[in-house]
Amino acid sequence: MPCCFLKFFLFLLLIWAAFFCPICINGLVFSFKMHHRFSDAMQNLSNSSHWPPKGSFEYYALLAHQDRLLRGRHLAETNVPPLSFSDGNSTLQISSLGFLHYATIQLGTPGVKFMVALDTGSDLFWVPCECNRCAPTQDSNYASDFTLTMFNPEQSSTSKNVTCDNSLCEQRNQCSETISNCPYSVSYVSAQTSTSGVLVEDVLHLKRQDTNHESVAAFVTFGCGQVQSGSFLDIAAPNGLFGLGMEKISVPSILSRDGLTANSFSMCFGHDGIGRISFGDMGSPDQEETPFNVNPSHPTYNITVTQIQLGTTLIDVDLTALFDTGTSFTYLVDPTYTKLSENFHAQIQDRRRPPDPKIPFEYCYDASPNASTSFVPNMSLRMKGGSNFAVDQAIFSLNTQDGLVYCLAVIKSTELNIIGQHLMTGYRVVFDRERLVLGWKKFDCYDVEDSYNFPERPHATSVPPAVAAGVGDDSSADSNKETRKHSQNSEASLPYHTHIYLFRFVLLLALLW
Repeated sequence: MPCCFLKFFLFLLLIWAAFFCPICINGLVFSFKMHHRFSDAMQNLSNSSHWPPKGSFEYYALLAHQDRLLRGRHLAETNVPPLSFSDGNSTLQISSLGFLHYATIQLGTPGVKFMVALDTGSDLFWVPCECNRCAPTQDSNYASDFTLTMFNPEQSSTSKNVTCDNSLCEQRNQCSETISNCPYSVSYVSAQTSTSGVLVEDVLHLKRQDTNHESVAAFVTFGCGQVQSGSFLDIAAPNGLFGLGMEKISVPSILSRDGLTANSFSMCFGHDGIGRISFGDMGSPDQEETPFNVNPSHPTYNITVTQIQLGTTLIDVDLTALFDTGTSFTYLVDPTYTKLSENFHAQIQDRRRPPDPKIPFEYCYDASPNASTSFVPNMSLRMKGGSNFAVDQAIFSLNTQDGLVYCLAVIKSTELNIIGQHLMTGYRVVFDRERLVLGWKKFDCYDVEDSYNFPERPHATSVPPAVAAGVGDDSSADSNKETRKHSQNSEASLPYHTHIYLFRFVLLLALLW
């Protein structure tokens, strides 16, 4: 009891000193020297040459960035800049590898590079590893595009085995004991295409999409792919597949669960085959959107199309389809496929070609000698909720011995409706897993590269809406310069008395805490 009374007495004494005796505070041992993290003294101590000038836009941006790191990882859902792969956020469409988009990633310590296909239609991220049957490394049609690499867990100092008692081990029923390595096996829609092996955990090297390009080492679970089959052996993903789906084992799920990014990502598909991927990108306020049809037992990026406009013709449909970047073209089941293709054919004036087993498309045409005279109707998809997805490239063109040929880039399916990445050309597509919506906006993918230079933008109301939303373009350069000028003059000193009362208030909060 006396001890508690003494603590209470000292508590009251400190409150009295803080509010009624400022001179007394100066006599306590609280008088110590503090340095701002970007002060001259701290700069001298750190020997750093990268300190931003005080009052500059970069200065305040870096302060905000550091504050978010100190406040904890879970604030990533709102403020932390998006992440990209350590080699950049560029993606590349490779024609010899199924026209899919690929990105360069680094795994392990030291980092080993892989060229992986980006697939929103599956969940597991896997790379060839300790191979029993993998894509050949020589004498293949992809040898000129990149060098095939293998992952060896024993050569990475940060690699860990995923055991059967791990929550991400879905095939623990095949384990002999809980400490065994967790096996995996995944089959894909393509005929006889699969991968199997064991799960491992290791570092995926990422970086922030801001001015600092801060390196982030994210521990992710992925497949050590020992046996591949089907198209993985030749034309698709011979160096690994990066699953971007909704299940908890996918990399976007892991990054958001660990508080490294917001629970969303975007992919941009350029007309020249160059694209971008950004983890944590929540999109922009002016994008079009439609909700996902989420099946709790197996969530996917499934959407609903209510109407297809082809030229002047409106086709009413009730179509659910998977938005799948891991599928090159679009697949539709009947009766939608027949309605669309026959309406397309009815509006084409050019001569239709006979079926060709080398071409997967059924409706192909010889372009007129003067190609500008060939009329191709525009296509637009009306989504659930009323938003329109104007298809930028409804056809696929190819050169043959007979001249230029173009085809309706839609293939008849007997199983699933899939919107492939060809129809996403010209768009920045946002897979918002937090709000469960698909977003899209016409975009030049080169603009995305510098969209996230600063984690916060002071005086956002003076910046054009697109820039304030994090969507940069060349026209915003002057606005950014003006914003920096304002921020340089925005630092004002508080009156002396304000500092005293602020100190008292902070001291009181510290005591109560």
